[in-house]
Amino acid sequence: MKVYTYSEARQRFAEILNIAREEDVIIQRRGGEVFTIAFKKTSRSPFAIPGIKTKATTKDILQAIKDSRERIAEPINPPDGRSSRR
Repeated sequence: MKVYTYSEARQRFAEILNIAREEDVIIQRRGGEVFTIAFKKTSRSPFAIPGIKTKATTKDILQAIKDSRERIAEPINPPDGRSSRR
């Protein structure tokens, strides 16, 4: 744990933040107040995924979606030939 005076911390703030990534840093003011700088790791969302590179255009993607929906929407006739609707 590193200890700095307020004046030192103010002059070397960027360096102190880099040190705080590895260990806690204490800053003492002349009046006796003591502060701690600690690095806080943030958790990433499971939905934060990197993008992908593709040559597909928006038009290509929309056409693929339309095609897949049309295949799903085709009526399925039961083997006995009767319609499932009543």
